[in-house]
Amino acid sequence: MLEDNLLHFNHQGRAHMVDVTDKTETKRTAIVKSQIHMREETLQRIQEGSIRKGDVLAVAQVAGIMAAKKTADLIPMCHPLPLAGIDITFAIEDAQTLSFRVQVKTMGVTGVEMEALTAAQVVGLTIYDMCKAIDKDMLLGPTYLEQKQGGKSGDYVRANS
Repeated sequence: MLEDNLLHFNHQGRAHMVDVTDKTETKRTAIVKSQIHMREETLQRIQEGSIRKGDVLAVAQVAGIMAAKKTADLIPMCHPLPLAGIDITFAIEDAQTLSFRVQVKTMGVTGVEMEALTAAQVVGLTIYDMCKAIDKDMLLGPTYLEQKQGGKSGDYVRANS
């Protein structure tokens, strides 16, 4: 039953950080995908490097890496993790859609899904911030976990991704 897996509550029904001291350390990976839709000319300017604030994708990539590293500071019940690798890649899906993929890895006792999801959201927000002067109609998402590896619950691959 789903309720049995909700471990962020103590015996009094109050929030607490899950104790992971007895969990086995394994290699863990999470891959998240997201996208941002924008006007065709906005995406063209990103590709040309003509956005006045600078190299949009380079800045968004660094912002995403920084966000993954700070996830435990943002999400109250996340454990601080020693991240072993963070990779963010971009792809043009069509004339108005820029997609991005975030992969986060660690060797640890808890997964890195939240770090990958946080990074993807910040990548999208950074792109929006850098381009909002010319395109306030940008649309973020969907953002979703595509796959994860490692841990007690095993591997996961999203259907239809």
